[in-house]
Amino acid sequence: MNNTRLLVRKNLLTDTRLSTSQDKPLADGQIRMRVDSFALTSNNITYAAFGDAMNYWQFFPTQEEGWGCIPVWGFASVAESLCEGVKVGERFYGYYPMASETVLNPTRVNSAGFFDGAGHRRELHPVYNQYLHCSTDPLYTPETEDAQALLRPLFMTSWLIDDFLADNNFFGAQTMLLSSASSKTAYGTAFQLAQRPGMEVIGLTSASNVAFCESLGCYGRVLSYEQLDQVAEDAACIYVDFAGSAPLRRNIHSRFTHLKYSCSIGGTHVEQLGGAKDLPGPRVTLFFAPAQIKKRHADWGAEQLGMRLQQGWQSFIVQVFNAQSPWLCVQRHQGPQQTQQAYAQVLAGQGDPRVGHVLSMA
Repeated sequence: MNNTRLLVRKNLLTDTRLSTSQDKPLADGQIRMRVDSFALTSNNITYAAFGDAMNYWQFFPTQEEGWGCIPVWGFASVAESLCEGVKVGERFYGYYPMASETVLNPTRVNSAGFFDGAGHRRELHPVYNQYLHCSTDPLYTPETEDAQALLRPLFMTSWLIDDFLADNNFFGAQTMLLSSASSKTAYGTAFQLAQRPGMEVIGLTSASNVAFCESLGCYGRVLSYEQLDQVAEDAACIYVDFAGSAPLRRNIHSRFTHLKYSCSIGGTHVEQLGGAKDLPGPRVTLFFAPAQIKKRHADWGAEQLGMRLQQGWQSFIVQVFNAQSPWLCVQRHQGPQQTQQAYAQVLAGQGDPRVGHVLSMA
């Protein structure tokens, strides 16, 4: 068998190429996974944009200087196994490379799944190293695979942002400003925040996406980036930044005199990424979802945390795939060339925000 990967130049994300290599024999304890399907969203662009700062390039190293392989969330089947307890044909949800296959080193194998114990991943956060067995995963159902690939990791982040802010009494703010409001992680966060009494959730987006964001119903108001002056300067607010745009961040920090907290999540505006030094107001703080998971594990225990996440997830996907007015429609892409084209489209921020891309390199 051969493995085909989509490689991205780390310092120029628009530069991509397809790379095919012949499989090497497995070492004892390893498994070869056929990547069946995965989602491609602005979240993956964030992985690339923050690849060095947040170690995302380290998960699936390419051994080619200057080139990286972007991690994606999806499903894969065991094609070959030299690991006791992991059988050929079993399927797992988890973190995979944008490739047709990958080799993993299972450790801590049990009925729920396993963790990848490869040396280069041992210092990386375990949230990204866990692979869940579809037959025992409480969130898994065959008919919601696409929803899981597209939304599950994003909604977990959304849920944890809302929980983190609530855990800190929203830093004394009543107004939430969410950039890149049409992105899935942003509207998942808005969905959670909208359930908080007395909270005003304002979506900030490009003028072309205002109507889409308004149609979701989870934002109290939707404004284009040029309409910041419609929010009072003295509003006690929090900026939840999914765009990563340095000019927009400066505008918000300069305008709002009662900005209580500035939370950096993503980098969907790749061409406008920049530093956050010398800004008025609070220091920009990068949100790292695994840290909040760790805290809630300690606060509540794994079972209670899992139950709360499951309840939130089920409510969210019912809304997203509402038959009368779905927030998301799935578009499939098959093969390396279509994968490369879809990546370019998502990177450029083009296309209908209502479309969710599910891909397969095979």
